[in-house]
Amino acid sequence: MAKIQRALLSVSDKTGLLELAQFLAASKVEMISTGGTFKAIQEAGLPVTYISDVTGFPEILDGRVKTLHPAIHGGLLAIRDSEEHRCQLAEQRIRPIDLVVVNLYPFAATVAKPEVTLEDAIENIDIGGPSMLRSAAKNHHDVTVVVDPADYPVLIKELRANQGQTTLEFRKQCALKVFQTTAAYDSMIFNYFNSKYTPSADGHPELLQLTYHKQQSLRYGENPHQQAAFYVERPILPGTVAAAKQLHGKELSFNNINDANAAIEMVKEFSETAVVAIKHANPCGVGVADTPFSAYQKAFDSDPVSIFGGIVAFNRPVDLRSAEAMSELFLEIVIAPEFAPEAFEVLARKKNLRLLELPELSHASRQKGLDLKKVAGGLLVQDLDLAEVQPSDLKVVTQRQPTENELKELLFGWKVVKHVKSNAIVITKDNGTIGIGPGQTNRVGAVCIAIGQAGEKVKGSCLASDAYFPMPDSVEEAAKAGVTAIIQPGGSIRDQDSITMADRYGMAMVFTGIRHFKH
Repeated sequence: MAKIQRALLSVSDKTGLLELAQFLAASKVEMISTGGTFKAIQEAGLPVTYISDVTGFPEILDGRVKTLHPAIHGGLLAIRDSEEHRCQLAEQRIRPIDLVVVNLYPFAATVAKPEVTLEDAIENIDIGGPSMLRSAAKNHHDVTVVVDPADYPVLIKELRANQGQTTLEFRKQCALKVFQTTAAYDSMIFNYFNSKYTPSADGHPELLQLTYHKQQSLRYGENPHQQAAFYVERPILPGTVAAAKQLHGKELSFNNINDANAAIEMVKEFSETAVVAIKHANPCGVGVADTPFSAYQKAFDSDPVSIFGGIVAFNRPVDLRSAEAMSELFLEIVIAPEFAPEAFEVLARKKNLRLLELPELSHASRQKGLDLKKVAGGLLVQDLDLAEVQPSDLKVVTQRQPTENELKELLFGWKVVKHVKSNAIVITKDNGTIGIGPGQTNRVGAVCIAIGQAGEKVKGSCLASDAYFPMPDSVEEAAKAGVTAIIQPGGSIRDQDSITMADRYGMAMVFTGIRHFKH
């Protein structure tokens, strides 16, 4: 490639623009520009040519049409080694453009605003910018194209190192970034209008475009022989693991991020002060109380063995007393909206303990969205399970009504069991879990595991089941152990068998009419 002699600059984000323009001017590169970019360069006292002086055509339609012209795209797309192309450029009095510096209208930032109108969104769909980027990237054998202001210093270094030229390898990487950017940009626009215009009866479009940005490479995946990375949505959603700020500790692993996500989503179920302990994406202890320490103590007491090496999430600031208690354990991560300074000081003494700050850790921060599950050859897509049950939604199906205390306990257990892998059973007492049976292939097995974990504390407890009981054996096991009340969805053709068994033992049982399978 010959030395860069002519550059076109048209940017929405002016970061680093003047530094680059000053370098190009000092390098005797002719600059062409548009609108606000032209004005910024001109006001800096640098020589710059207005785009209309190149096209011979004014900007029209409020700037919607300014660069869509043969004088621009001919200068970008001409193959320099083609005699035919050179002759055609000469016939049309079109000069080649060697460098394109363009970034796009901020569509994503615009539609992320709560008050955005459809008109605002439409006016922030860039037309000329993507067209110039694609033209330059298509012809990257001859044209250098830069789309990211963060790459301006890299461009300057490249030009200095190569006497005003760029290497083919550099241009390849620049073109790749352009195609990445324009693909993501088009995807964001498509998804926005899909959400506005899709006529699909089930609310899911015929085409699903997903764009994620790599936030970090990971040491490995679920196991050391698997390579992995963490990709996030843009804009980053508040109240999610992607938005968490790491204050201390070693780098997060694949399993850390997955488990942290489970902890965050679960602790957001509660408007009361709550603490959740997670192990292998399942809760091993959950507590609700008046203070963070009391809630933590309930979560810890649920399963003092399994919490070892686990993740703990608070929906209130971590206080000194909680920090001192946690400092006696080996934990992977502590997540909270805030850490009191003295609490942080205590926890930071453990150099490998990861401390994540996430201010939006509240029940109100839950957002609608999609739950995606990858299968070989495809993708399963569903709405997030945000269903809630109120006391008025419950149907008492037994002869005995639950007491007021049992009702509160049942609703607490119902929030927890939603986040346990199916088949799932949760036994609770005094707003704390005392036994959790996750991920079993039969329901009675999950019941027995939860009862065994609860031990003597099971007497006078309440039980939540994520799905109905196909047979009465689970109810009988719970009753014999001392469980006094059960919450479950109902819906089995053999519901009456379970109801009859509960009545035999004087238990209370309520149906929610909602199932919470989690696979």
